[in-house]
Amino acid sequence: MTLLSLRQGKNDLARLHRDMDDLVSSFFGGWPALAEKTVWPAIDISEDENTLTVKAEVPGCNAEDIDISVQGNTLTISGEKKHEEEKKEKGYYYAERNYGSFRRDLSLPSDIDPSKIDAACKNGVLTIKLPKSERAKAVKVKVKGQ
Repeated sequence: MTLLSLRQGKNDLARLHRDMDDLVSSFFGGWPALAEKTVWPAIDISEDENTLTVKAEVPGCNAEDIDISVQGNTLTISGEKKHEEEKKEKGYYYAERNYGSFRRDLSLPSDIDPSKIDAACKNGVLTIKLPKSERAKAVKVKVKGQ
């Protein structure tokens, strides 16, 4: 296979991808909820040598609306954002905000100590600190000279 045919194959694949995106967008264009399905809550994960930290966006949720569990190497964040009552005084109504139940299952990359997990919810951001177990922490080995 030549370099030219490899490039042509990549261009064909990219064109097919764009065409499929256009097809799906045109078909679901009238239904924004289906066209732009997002995973919620959005998360950030960071790690240092002692702790894995997960931050999740949960706007409109209170601490009592959120459940966190760890089973094996899976962290589960679930809960419910309750619908706020609004008066409809005009002849039309439009809403994009998410309401209802949510759940995210995350595979943890290393062993954590479940007895020391800490979670807090502030300003619509859930922060979960997952301390690593002693066996998951890196061990430094000193190299001896002759």
